[in-house]
Amino acid sequence: MTAQPAKPSKAPRSTSPKTSNPITMCIDIGGSGLKAMLVDSKGHPVSERARVVTPAIPTPKAVLKGLEELHTALPNFDRVSVGFPGVIKKGVTYTAANLHPLWYGFPLEKELATRWKKPVRLANDAAVQGYGCIKGDGVELAITLGTGMGSSLFTDGRLCPGLELGHHPWLKDREYEDYLGRRGLDKYGKKRWNKLLQLAIEQTAKLFNWDHLYLGGGNTKKIDFKPGKNIEIVSNETGLLGGVALWREWD
Repeated sequence: MTAQPAKPSKAPRSTSPKTSNPITMCIDIGGSGLKAMLVDSKGHPVSERARVVTPAIPTPKAVLKGLEELHTALPNFDRVSVGFPGVIKKGVTYTAANLHPLWYGFPLEKELATRWKKPVRLANDAAVQGYGCIKGDGVELAITLGTGMGSSLFTDGRLCPGLELGHHPWLKDREYEDYLGRRGLDKYGKKRWNKLLQLAIEQTAKLFNWDHLYLGGGNTKKIDFKPGKNIEIVSNETGLLGGVALWREWD
């Protein structure tokens, strides 16, 4: 898919563009793929999903090159939302366990706003996916199962920021992600991985007393048990569609 680059516009601002239906370029940065989709203000897709492979050595420079390819493929938008696999504070990335150490302290939000001359908002990828699937009722937990393991917790539609369940000590003082991320799936095999996931679900129910649990990410395809009551396996597209909520939530 090819397209002409967008024409330069005025300097980016932190607020949403003053249009009746601004189009958001929603980006999901993952350990295996960089994905993007154009979404209207009501959360409806207005383009096909574009995807490029995450660079083998995913430094900021290399990933930004991949994002430029997505920008070329989907050039017509008013604002940008980005889901990033790590801790985010004020538009700066502070952890990226499944990418590269150079992401520590990288001002990704400012970098993209400067490059594309559009307002940008950046959040943890699991939080963005959560926004894409929650109902806004009670305690809701979203878990992403991909290269790593992401998590986000909401109460009555409000994000409780900072949850990194994947990096919490679990069995034998190893992290949840060591067992339930892609490395764990490869190491223990599908049968054992499913049993570990069921155990984790039981424990999160006791820990958070969630009313709804959402499971997303590419490795949900490996789930071979029937989810229990109030547990839903969601589409990968929720990790993109949830990006619009960053503008509703923060305006």
